[in-house]
Amino acid sequence: MKYKKTAIGIMAAMMVASATASAQTENDEASKAKQFLTDVADRIHLHGYAQAGYTLQHKGGETTNTFDIKRTLLWAIAQINEKWSFMFMHDFNSQVQEFYTDYRVTNGNQMNIRFGQFKNCLTLENPLSPTSMETIDVYSESVTFLTGCGSDPLFGVQYGRDLGMAIFGELGEGKVRYEVNILNGQGINRKDRNKQKDIIGRLEFRPFSGFNIVVTGQKGKGHAVATSLYNPEIQIGDNYRRDRFSVGFDYKSRPFNIHSEYVAGKDGKVVSRGAYVTGSVALVPTKLDLIASYDIFDFNDDLDMEQQKIVAGIQWWYFKRCRLQVQYVHKNAYTTATEFVKGGNNSLMCQMQIRFN
Repeated sequence: MKYKKTAIGIMAAMMVASATASAQTENDEASKAKQFLTDVADRIHLHGYAQAGYTLQHKGGETTNTFDIKRTLLWAIAQINEKWSFMFMHDFNSQVQEFYTDYRVTNGNQMNIRFGQFKNCLTLENPLSPTSMETIDVYSESVTFLTGCGSDPLFGVQYGRDLGMAIFGELGEGKVRYEVNILNGQGINRKDRNKQKDIIGRLEFRPFSGFNIVVTGQKGKGHAVATSLYNPEIQIGDNYRRDRFSVGFDYKSRPFNIHSEYVAGKDGKVVSRGAYVTGSVALVPTKLDLIASYDIFDFNDDLDMEQQKIVAGIQWWYFKRCRLQVQYVHKNAYTTATEFVKGGNNSLMCQMQIRFN
């Protein structure tokens, strides 16, 4: 009987020890899982913004008005390790915009390699976020047309992005920045449709704080996805010369900001060129700005397709990175489905912007 009680006691002790060990193991596993989730959460950063508004337009003798949603973007940046990161961006108002991975080759920021789909580095404006641009129309006509943002029918709506790789970095303690893109030259979410790759180069020089000089150039071969009244000799499916050049500057300070650029391009035999100057003056620092822009662009030097655009308005920063904009836009020419029309095109535009991170 004595041995039986002893055996039962030993078994009970073993069961308690086993249960304790099991509980400790479960706690350890739960702690590891929690630590893993915390580590993942710390490495992934979410960003997003939305821009929506109202436009009243008088064009070609007809007046229209509409509420619209221009952009609703969400993107995530994952820091895989100290040198390697990944980014994914989706516009819920259109389609996937960007997905790429960056690898920092040097210990500093002297050289980085990017592979995937991203904004090309052509012109001063194109790499910039719409949330940092002064005008509701966002980019100048020359940038919109020549970088593939959407107004060139031959290239289609590509949002200034393409598939390929880039090498970029900073030198001289950040005073010089360079970037080289090797791209399909066909736009987003598309395979290349010819044998040539487009090469885009960018060089920035920052002589002093707030001031930046930017020179960019492109050597490429386009593949027409549609016909264009700006370039009637090129037909759908044709491969054509697609070269670009720009030089501009950007100055930012607390009282005012200004940026200006000359942009030119050649598609086949047709030369397009333009220039713009855009800026803002703080009426109430960090709260209320006066906005103005002058933009001139000739879609085809030989066919007298020059368009001028004037923008004036205000913007109220009601919260960090969130603003309300009201602007008047005048164009002295516009395009119909079949012709370039010399005539007034006037718009009153309002836009609300919400952004986090």
